[in-house]
Amino acid sequence: MKKPKDPEERLGPLNGIVVLDMTQFLAGPFSTQILADLGAQIIKLEAPTGDWSRTLPPHFVGSDSCYYLSINRNKRGIVIDMKAPEGLDLVNQLAQKCDIVIENFRPGVLERLGFTYEMLSTNNPTLIWASISGFGQTGPYRDRPAYDMIVQAMSGGMSLTGERGRSAVRAGIPIGDLSAGMYATIGVLAALEERHNTKKGKFIDIAMLDCQVAMLTYQAAYYLHSHEVPGRQDRGHESIPTYRSFAAANNTELVICANTERMWQGLCEVLGLNSLISDPRFVTNEKRHKNRGKLWPLLEDAFALKEAKAWVPNLLKAGVPVGEVNTVADALADPQVVHRQMVLDLNGDKERKTRVVGNPIKFLNNPEIKHYYPPKLGEHSRSIICDMLGVTRKDYQKFCEDGIVFDPGEAEK
Repeated sequence: MKKPKDPEERLGPLNGIVVLDMTQFLAGPFSTQILADLGAQIIKLEAPTGDWSRTLPPHFVGSDSCYYLSINRNKRGIVIDMKAPEGLDLVNQLAQKCDIVIENFRPGVLERLGFTYEMLSTNNPTLIWASISGFGQTGPYRDRPAYDMIVQAMSGGMSLTGERGRSAVRAGIPIGDLSAGMYATIGVLAALEERHNTKKGKFIDIAMLDCQVAMLTYQAAYYLHSHEVPGRQDRGHESIPTYRSFAAANNTELVICANTERMWQGLCEVLGLNSLISDPRFVTNEKRHKNRGKLWPLLEDAFALKEAKAWVPNLLKAGVPVGEVNTVADALADPQVVHRQMVLDLNGDKERKTRVVGNPIKFLNNPEIKHYYPPKLGEHSRSIICDMLGVTRKDYQKFCEDGIVFDPGEAEK
């Protein structure tokens, strides 16, 4: 299998693996970015209109939105019109030379074009195909459209999020999309491992709703056992009354996770509430849980005497897990986050510069691999189509003239 040329070797555990990325927006591109960070070569295939996330306001670098730039590093971009027979044939040829195809079309869309796993795997039996959709390839909701907030709501997870007595709210990060992307990546890696032994690929069916339901974990188990429907989780934990957030002075907040008896005692000592240690209402976690409505105001009054940052060192010294509720700005400037290289500088040509969050997967004694700026629309169309498929320069120019392929270099001529 002839591999596309990289401008520079990117070492990583998936070096040599080629992925045809037919995804847009968030769940799919997040999955392929994980694979790219691990060294795989990602061919990001877009329609002539481009990934819709490129145009999402409010922040842009050049013509590309910061949303798009946040999830498309380390990829090579190509534009082909799959609605044209010649374009579909080019995509088919590309897929035959890839190890993995990842797409997030609604079920049935690619089938209507005649582009399916069954067709491709006939000539490429080692092909791994991962499909990400809202509700999966089967079931009564198969054909419904879905977005992150829809699956957060339908999964039950949104019903748990927010303050008691108030409306449900979505999670501040798009966990419906992100979890689907991560589960897709896990499935792909498992299929790659199996392929070493069987020499055969797999079709992976990832439903965003499935992923969100799976993440209910203990809340689902509690309901299935007790048949009691959990409600808003507010600022705390269903089982541990000293696992929650507290307001401190000057509009600062912190969270504590005093899970053990020793942590509980340390919390009381730091707050100057030693009498609570022997108070019969609070001597065990079970009793603290039963009497949490009486306990919380006592803790809240104590925390309100100082700012969050003033409490943290004393609580840590006492062995109480604690953390300030950071803003995004605070978190990205945190010395631990900076030390772990979780903020990356990406530099493209000319004025294309941006900063994004980094790769959380670290390998001991391995240097951080080089990261590339997300591709412009069709930036690598020529190198991939000509080098990987052996298309002549003359034929390539004809594809561009006919609108089958978009190449920004050809468009400028």
